[in-house]
Amino acid sequence: MFDKLDDILIRLEEVLNELNEPTVANDTVRFQKLMKEQSDLQPIADAYTEYKNCKQTVEDSLMMLEEETDEEMKEMLKEELSDAKKRIEELEHELKILLLPKDPNDDKNVIVEIRAGAGGDEAALFASEIYRMYVKFAESQNWKTEMLSLNENGIGGFKEVTFMITGRGAYSKLKYESGVHRVQRVPETESGGRIHTSTITVAIMPEAEEIDFHLDMNDCKFDVFRASGNGGQCVNTTDSAVRLTHIPTGIVISCQDEKSQLKNKDKALKILRSRLYEMELEKRHDEEAEARRSQVGTGDRSEKIRTYNFPQGRVTDHRIKLTLHRLDSIMNGDLEEIIDSLIAADQAAKLSNLQGEE
Repeated sequence: MFDKLDDILIRLEEVLNELNEPTVANDTVRFQKLMKEQSDLQPIADAYTEYKNCKQTVEDSLMMLEEETDEEMKEMLKEELSDAKKRIEELEHELKILLLPKDPNDDKNVIVEIRAGAGGDEAALFASEIYRMYVKFAESQNWKTEMLSLNENGIGGFKEVTFMITGRGAYSKLKYESGVHRVQRVPETESGGRIHTSTITVAIMPEAEEIDFHLDMNDCKFDVFRASGNGGQCVNTTDSAVRLTHIPTGIVISCQDEKSQLKNKDKALKILRSRLYEMELEKRHDEEAEARRSQVGTGDRSEKIRTYNFPQGRVTDHRIKLTLHRLDSIMNGDLEEIIDSLIAADQAAKLSNLQGEE
């Protein structure tokens, strides 16, 4: 581990020297690549530098304790020694986590798909509430959201909604949200006061760019049609809506939110590219089954990951056995504690897996 850390310090110095070269500032691609590398390496270098300083403090304190005769001074040195040893332990753990292999998609924007499952209108209403929850969470992170596709049920619910969240680290925080979300509550339409269980599925996909996934346009078939639903005269009277069919996979995507056919086409392609990229990632994950099992959940859309129980005001994440009794704040986008717990559990599983291999 320490050889690797020494190499990181050397590499960071090289990167900083390169960034100071006048020619680099004129090369946008190279400059951005180096800045990204610096931001990845800096936290590791800072932690390792602090670790080395603490080790030096321990050595110095031990040496001074042997020579010191003043009892008050000895007590101060012992306290300093104890603090440094404690911090060394903390830093060793931090460094192990910082050195874990990084998911290359972690810094990407995400495309989120929410679909109503079992439960009819109640599931569609819950899908709209979960959409709002993620939008509120995105706002708390200073991320931007953009609607890509929406299919409403007429009473305020969403049969299906696809939207984009743009912001640094969006995928790293939201990737654990894929799966089945279950709601337990008394629907407004239920006269007998019985609790119903409904489900929705959430898919979190990293935004795929051309460099990630090449899409052959010969595999794509476009149909245009007149948009339906809300949207004003222009949307409903021109053939602005787009239906995109990917012939090899049979994936069909419809976009009609924009007045411009070209914009709807761009959005449909963005969704398709991310879906195909996600399929490619799943294929790779299946090939690395053992590594996948060490993570929190499978990321599979069919996996039941969380239950929102309204009568009891609680949310339970089944993967890490976490129950929180503050459903209202969570539905308002306060997801930080759940997400941090999932990240910590995933890191612990990966560390345990790495130690097992050693």
